Amino acid sequence: MVIPGGAKTLAKRKASKDNKVKQQQQNAPNSSRSAGAGGSSSTMLKIYTDEAQGFKIDPLVVLIFAVAFIFSVVILHVLSKLSGKLL
Repeated sequence: MVIPGGAKTLAKRKASKDNKVKQQQQNAPNSSRSAGAGGSSSTMLKIYTDEAQGFKIDPLVVLIFAVAFIFSVVILHVLSKLSGKLL
């Protein structure tokens, strides 16, 4: 009968921990650019590139639509306040 959590389990845990630490050290990047801070094209989001799927909209157009939507909501609120006072 084997006791759960015995010496073999502790030895396996230590070995797996040592292997994990060794693998992390081997895979550690040598520079900040290889760590992803340099903006590699393979790690960045593909929002406005030729490889992106879907609509390709200029960010300025999105900004204009957002401001126009906010403006229309404000105008509707003002109109509803005015129409409530007129009735």
